Amino acid sequence: MPAEEWDDINEHVEEEWKAETTPFERVYEIIEQTHEGQSAAELAERALVSEPTARRHCKSLVNTGFAETEQDGQTTLYKRNSDRVLMTRIRELREEADREELLEGIERMKTEIRGYEDDYGVLSPEELARELDPDDTEGWDDLTAWKTTRQNLAIAQAALAYDEANHQLVA
Repeated sequence: MPAEEWDDINEHVEEEWKAETTPFERVYEIIEQTHEGQSAAELAERALVSEPTARRHCKSLVNTGFAETEQDGQTTLYKRNSDRVLMTRIRELREEADREELLEGIERMKTEIRGYEDDYGVLSPEELARELDPDDTEGWDDLTAWKTTRQNLAIAQAALAYDEANHQLVA
């Protein structure tokens, strides 16, 4: 159907998504994108399913370790399991990079972090955030890059440690 014949493009995309996926797949996709906990009702609306269907699939995803829950008063909130996301990133990095590449990347990131510390005269992005002027766009961009680099460094170090532990178990 040509675009000009659609009353609402979002409506068309939703109908197409519903036709091409199962309710479970839609709940899974929404949970996979969920960093902050959401209720079964909120997830149901986003996944285009009923609330009982969303709740049932969320419970299955929690049981498999893909999702986790937290309580907000009487309401159970669901979100993707952060440990699983972290382990997936570590495993992917181990598959993409060998030991030498990991060591080079770790050294490069440490150098970048030292550069931020030297440039701003602080030891952490949190300390920098307390000192930055709200209008200092470059500073806020650097703060974001610093936090990302610090996170990537931790993941690279974990991938290296995981690889070394794995070699020790095999040896």
